[in-house]
Amino acid sequence: MKLRFAPSPTGYLHVGGARTALFNWLLARRSGGVFLLRIEDTDRNRSRPEHVDAITAGLAWLGLEWDEGPVFQADGAERHRRDALRLLAEGRAYRDFTSQEEFAKARDAAVAAGTGAVTRLSRELAARVPPEEGAERAAAGEPFALRFQVPDGATAWDDLVHGPTRFDNAEIDDFVILRSDGTPTYNLAVVSDDAEARITHVVRGDDHISNTPKQILLYEALSRPVPAFGHLPMILGPDGKRLSKRHGAQAVGSYQEEGVLPEAMTNYLALLGWSPGTDEELLSREALVARFSLERVLKKGAVFDPEKLRWLNGQHIARTETEVLAELLRRRLALGAPVALDAPVALDAAFLRMTAALAPRSRTLAEMADGARPYVGPLSGYDPKAARKTWGRNPDQAAKTLSALVEALARAPVPWNDEALEAELRGLAVELGVGAGKVFQPLRLALTGRSASPGIFDVLAILGRERSIRRVEAALAVVRGGEFDCSAPAQGV
Repeated sequence: MKLRFAPSPTGYLHVGGARTALFNWLLARRSGGVFLLRIEDTDRNRSRPEHVDAITAGLAWLGLEWDEGPVFQADGAERHRRDALRLLAEGRAYRDFTSQEEFAKARDAAVAAGTGAVTRLSRELAARVPPEEGAERAAAGEPFALRFQVPDGATAWDDLVHGPTRFDNAEIDDFVILRSDGTPTYNLAVVSDDAEARITHVVRGDDHISNTPKQILLYEALSRPVPAFGHLPMILGPDGKRLSKRHGAQAVGSYQEEGVLPEAMTNYLALLGWSPGTDEELLSREALVARFSLERVLKKGAVFDPEKLRWLNGQHIARTETEVLAELLRRRLALGAPVALDAPVALDAAFLRMTAALAPRSRTLAEMADGARPYVGPLSGYDPKAARKTWGRNPDQAAKTLSALVEALARAPVPWNDEALEAELRGLAVELGVGAGKVFQPLRLALTGRSASPGIFDVLAILGRERSIRRVEAALAVVRGGEFDCSAPAQGV
């Protein structure tokens, strides 16, 4: 099998294009075939180099490496023109000198006359110019469009997704294959390019299905092998309409910036319109290659759910090796968002433990980086609502607890370990006559500035003895000051 992904560089790589690329890539990898990347850049007014870069970067991030390319459609312009002129010479196409104004006038007249169908109107108008006269006018430099003459009958194919599909040729107008400025139209360029590249399977979205009969007719007219066609269901928004920016759809690069792992993105994209045949949702790239087939592609559209993607990403994060995840987190922190670091982060035991503790709580790397804020930088303050609830209801008791915690942490054995710390803190709770939660929660807020965090012993191990004691002392000063209506500064501890 030889398949291709052929995006237009008029925008960034979006979810629909990424899924099409993925399905083609999976088929090529499973069959031991070839995956070609072609950039369809014939729309010079809208094509942008930065979009080409974004498309290739997005594919590379997803791990969808291509075997051939990228090739650029514009480089085949002369071949496209030769193919069009060959069809003209063989009587399969004709010159059309009709202006847009003339065509619009004739169409309106046909509609007003109640004839209904205007499918062959272009041919009727063009026939007013005899071939000899047309050749003379073309030789004199008069611009004309070149139209393919659609034959009678029907065009059918066995769609790889939808099964037997048929179009009545009478419903297909004679379509332009070469514009009056000499540039090829989409259908001709695609057929010429796919034939030149010896593409065996064309797998693309349902929005292209109306182009397929035209392209099959062109393959046959050019005496080139017709590839197998498969059309994927559209990706929909929650309202059941085609996914678009109004649904909050983003470029693939935006999900990368958000901290979605490429493995999770390919996993989720694969499940948009395809079923593994089981209830499994967490699938590695290797598993997808081994199990993917077009037989399990659904015929109806699939709804894109960003929350489901983030949930699935969280599952992949939780299953990623700590060392690998720690490096990803370190790189993200080095970018300065959401926390700016004064110095590079070391991948030491504390950082690895922090990574392991945050992983089950994070759905994206951005969430993980935010969760790392209290550990990799100074504590900027305390959550006001948590401070009022935990310390403000009984400041005297809170001060007593924090003071006792300073002493307990100072006398805990070195090196710290979970068992010794748990014995010390639970013993303190008994000593104070309260439940362990009445000790753990004030300590959690003092150490992280937040009401929720990884396990308290993870937090203590990550921060270490000296930082932990300094933070509890800073919290004690805040409690004694009684300022619970604002996010009180923690003096950079």
